[in-house]
Formats: sequence, structure tokens, C-alpha cells
Amino acid sequence: MACCTWRHIFQARPSICPVYSPWYSWHDTKRCFRGSALLAFDTRTDRVLWWDTLIPKEGCRCLLHDEERGLLYAMSYPRDHFIIYDLGSRKRRDVGRISSINPQALFLDKRHRVWTSSDYGRLVRYAPETDRLEISPGLLAHDLNYQTGWHSVFYDVAPSPDGECVYASTWCPNPRLMRIWPNEGEWPRVEDLGPATQLRDTSFPIDMYRDHCGGLTFGGDGNLYYVASRWRDSKYNPTPESRKQNEGVVWRLDPQTLKREEVARLEHHLPIRMWG
Repeated sequence: MACCTWRHIFQARPSICPVYSPWYSWHDTKRCFRGSALLAFDTRTDRVLWWDTLIPKEGCRCLLHDEERGLLYAMSYPRDHFIIYDLGSRKRRDVGRISSINPQALFLDKRHRVWTSSDYGRLVRYAPETDRLEISPGLLAHDLNYQTGWHSVFYDVAPSPDGECVYASTWCPNPRLMRIWPNEGEWPRVEDLGPATQLRDTSFPIDMYRDHCGGLTFGGDGNLYYVASRWRDSKYNPTPESRKQNEGVVWRLDPQTLKREEVARLEHHLPIRMWG
């Protein structure tokens, strides 16, 4: 049987398209995604107050609420545009495209500037005073031995309790932990806290989704908690056969000493595959 691709199938017989593709169905009046919905829900009365289409034809990758100014900030998928939604007027505005690979986190600083990242591993900020998107001259943390910073988009961000800095992890592979000080200087100081997962032999290929980190949050004890994958590796993690080949590990990081401590181990009977 001759080899074929989904693209050829779609072109030949679009009526039997078995899956949804945002690009293929963009102009199809029946298949086109209506858009991500924004819902206002009153938790006291369990009642929907109103709803609106936040981003027509696109999903919302991440959402940030500036409570003082009554604004929502969002990243669209798949076009990766920066969207501002005014809760008072219920109007949206598209500020522009950031990159091709979506970041999955946005955060505010004390000056109400919004921060995220581009697919080339640079900080991107929106300044309300200038109404512009600006890109940092420096790169986010990445492995200097074999990475250029490309694909180093935010996967998760957790603000410190005092609001002076944020802790962030990048997407796979070889995710890095970092501490960012957005209120310092013209561009933030970025501290590389090292890889979030175990060392691995980079000459040997593995499934990139096996090397993963996410779920950053601060506990009541003032420590940072996050989950990182761990897998059996003959060189850096020679776990016995009695243990699962892949597992998730809950880590605790002390912001004062940056010491990490394993808190719990999560096991799964199938290879870990977390989709970004």
C-alpha cells in the first residue's frame, strides 16, 4: 500500500476528515472552531452572569487577570497572539503576534507590566504606558552545551509570596528552573537554578516528553513545590527493575538556600507523556 499523509487525505476527501485541525478548518463554516469562551460565574449563587467569545477561532493558552485595572490578558492558540480583554466594556484587542510556539504562562509585575516568553527563549513584556510588546536582549536559562534557547518558553510560573520575584520552568526537553526579578533594572535579572530533571546522556535519544517539569506553587511554609519527571537511566538513574521505569517526583525548594528535597514519588504504569 502506498504511503500517504493526512494532508493528502484531507485534500482528496475532506468530507471524511476524522480529526479536527485548526489550520485546515480555519475557513470552514461548519468545522471552524467558534473560539475560546469567557464565562463570568457567580460562585455565591451558582449562576452564570454572562459569557463572551474571548478569542474568535482560537483557543486560550493562558489567562492573566489584572484585578486593579479590570483587564484580562491572554495568549491565543494556534496563532500565538497577545490579547487584551476589558471586563468593563467587554471589548477585546489584539496587540500582536509573539512567536510560533506558545508560552503557557503570563505574570504581572508591580508596575502592571505583563510578562511572558517567545519561542526563541527571550522575555516578552507588554507595557501599558507605551501599549507595546518589547523583547529582551538576553535569553532565558537553557543548557549551554547543546541548546540555543529555542523552545525555552514558559511552562509554568509561580510568584514569590513577597511579590518581588517569580520562579519559572521551561518546556521540555531538559527544562530549567529559574528565578526572575521583574522589578529590577531595565530588564529583569534572571537566575539559572539549573535543570529541573535528572542529568541524561544527550548522545542517546529519548522521548522528549519524558523529560518534563511543571506544577510550580508556593506552600504555606514559604517553600516552592513542583513536579518533575524521573526515568530509569543506566548512567544517571540506575533504578532497580522493581521500580517503575517512569515516575513523577514532587520536589521542595527552599528559596533561601535553593536546596532541593524530594517530598513524594508519583508512579505511572505507562510512559509519562505530558502534552504542552
